[in-house]
Amino acid sequence: MDKLKDILSLDSNAIEKSFKKGATLQQDGVFTSKAFYVKKGLLRSYSIDNKGKEHIYMFASEGWLIADIESQEFNTPTELFIDAIENSEVVIFDRNCFRIASLSEQQLRENAHLMARRIAVLQKRVIMLMSASAQFRYSRFLETYPNLANRVPQKMIASYLGITPQALSVIRSEMAKKQKDTIN
Repeated sequence: MDKLKDILSLDSNAIEKSFKKGATLQQDGVFTSKAFYVKKGLLRSYSIDNKGKEHIYMFASEGWLIADIESQEFNTPTELFIDAIENSEVVIFDRNCFRIASLSEQQLRENAHLMARRIAVLQKRVIMLMSASAQFRYSRFLETYPNLANRVPQKMIASYLGITPQALSVIRSEMAKKQKDTIN
């Protein structure tokens, strides 16, 4: 069963809403149990440090879920902003529906597997941010989000990678040159 049908079967109060590019779906500092399923478009979650610098946590394109799970699991104010990078169609649902749902053993296994996969991806990302070269991190970004390089502004990709937009520009130029040399 696909994720959207699963969500709609668990939360009868889920609503579909359209957001214009730049619209904020979630602010930091609020208590919420809302999560967002992207039907169409592109969202991002990020934090802003005390110097005003944005740090992108993740992107969510079609078929992805996005929420501030730490806030919801520990009943603390959100630390993440979520906004639309493109005009987007989103299903907003209450994440608590998963807690009160009567899931089958198979559904519980599938959800546990998806959660473990997500944790493994995050673990890899943290290790990469601590030790991998910027070029390797960009290559991994392209593998993780193969359709986003042309949809996301370069400064946002750089923020996600933990580098400057200028450094990303150099990496992209070097990769394009290598690719051109390989073709010739």
